[in-house]
Amino acid sequence: MENFKYITLRERPELKDAAARWFHAKWGVPAQAYLDCMEDYLSGRTEYGWFLCLSGENIVGGLGVIENDFHDRPDLAPNVCAVYTEEGFRGRGIAGKLLDAAVANLKAKGISPVYLVTEHVGFYERYGWEFHCFVQCICETEPSRMYIHH
Repeated sequence: MENFKYITLRERPELKDAAARWFHAKWGVPAQAYLDCMEDYLSGRTEYGWFLCLSGENIVGGLGVIENDFHDRPDLAPNVCAVYTEEGFRGRGIAGKLLDAAVANLKAKGISPVYLVTEHVGFYERYGWEFHCFVQCICETEPSRMYIHH
């Protein structure tokens, strides 16, 4: 069994550039957008964090928490974003542990509920998320599913 390490970016700030490139490669959002959010977190301007799963020194899973994940409901914040696990590492609970870590981290800071936009049905429910409503994402023609975690 592989030994994974789960961290916040504040624990390993030197991974900021690599993490921004990794998220950019997965989602196509400019790396600078990730860097800006990560810098806000690392500098303490926000408590919305970045969570990584490492296998050795390689990022194999990650997610972030931001104010708004490109949708029309600014009142539904903060948002978990960019949830991703490398294909070869899926099915090992990595995303679930990252989600649980993010929710626990925010709750410890008095931040609850948390929201998430996704088209996946059945996955997030396993980790305590519930369908909340539909939102309109700025780059989509059809509404997207918004989930909530209390």
